[in-house]
Amino acid sequence: MNNTELNIVVDENIPYAEQMFSMYGKVTKVNGRTLTAQQLQGVDVLLVRSVTNVSAALLEGSSVKFVGSATIGTDHIDLEHLARHNIAFSSAPGCNANAVVEYDLCCLYELLAQSGEDLCDKTVAVIGVGNVGQRLAAKLQVLGVKKVLLNDPPRAESESGFDDLDYVFKHADIIAVHTPLVKTGAHCTHHLISAAQLSQLKPNAILLNAGRGPAIKADDLLVFMQKRADVRVVLDVWEHEPVVNSQLAELVSIATPHIAGYSLEGRVRGTYMLKEAFSKLLGEKLNCQFEDYLPLPAVASMQLNSDFDPLAIVKLIYDPFKDDRALRASLNQSNQAEQFDLLRKHYPMRREFKSLQLACTKPENIVDMHKLGFST
Repeated sequence: MNNTELNIVVDENIPYAEQMFSMYGKVTKVNGRTLTAQQLQGVDVLLVRSVTNVSAALLEGSSVKFVGSATIGTDHIDLEHLARHNIAFSSAPGCNANAVVEYDLCCLYELLAQSGEDLCDKTVAVIGVGNVGQRLAAKLQVLGVKKVLLNDPPRAESESGFDDLDYVFKHADIIAVHTPLVKTGAHCTHHLISAAQLSQLKPNAILLNAGRGPAIKADDLLVFMQKRADVRVVLDVWEHEPVVNSQLAELVSIATPHIAGYSLEGRVRGTYMLKEAFSKLLGEKLNCQFEDYLPLPAVASMQLNSDFDPLAIVKLIYDPFKDDRALRASLNQSNQAEQFDLLRKHYPMRREFKSLQLACTKPENIVDMHKLGFST
């Protein structure tokens, strides 16, 4: 490919794509959810997110030679078609894993604070131990939770230390779902969690899904929650998104519009990983670093007194109830699905814990903040 003449189509919601890819040719931004085959005529490079189904039909008659997905999952990509037509592909596994882990922790700290509970007293299960799940499990162990249970059948075939699904639902106080979406086969995750598993949840349990919406059967979850008001549910992903079941949303404790991984660092890292892969394909060396694209945070450092409130510091970085309120405000609008996408498109800048450096008159008091990921 002659990079001075390339036509590059990018999802308009991929941050910094124009800055990173304009050196290779003309960059055209499009709506990824409504992208058509006609828009790809004469196009060499296609950069998408999970909302675009990159199929044989979409690529029909195009000259696309590279497809990049600024996401962790690949269930929206017809990888077999790309391979058959010698179309190079790259995704961004792990790009926003840290952001999702921090989302999980923020939500859990909020809910546990409301009921006067301590995360360290809990048994936490992680279902799906990939890029996000591994990081979450490691972070929970560093934070000193009572016990971490792991469920990942594909990994359990060759590794030890994993429990089956029924066991974790019976024994965990908190369950975090981070599976990819696999629709067929021995390790299908579509409707992995339905009435049978939900019925085993412990009293006052917390169920969090920031992986893939269809991993939990929404109809079963709705019926279950109408009977079990004690169980707290956090949903960032929805089975039929961008359409959100308003009845279900009313019952969950925290409802957000698929933004768990939407930290600035996570989103920019995803774009940068595609730039790395594309430069390698062209045989070129990058002369810039990921950090070069990050702006200075609005608040870069903070001096704390000895009796600071950890949750208050966490909320300075991210308060999930802001996203919860925004999503709920959109549910009764006639264009609810469109509003869902707009919430993601116009998502405010959110930084990760590491962007804030903390100092304290008693340094030993901020050890736990360092464990969370803050600079100290």
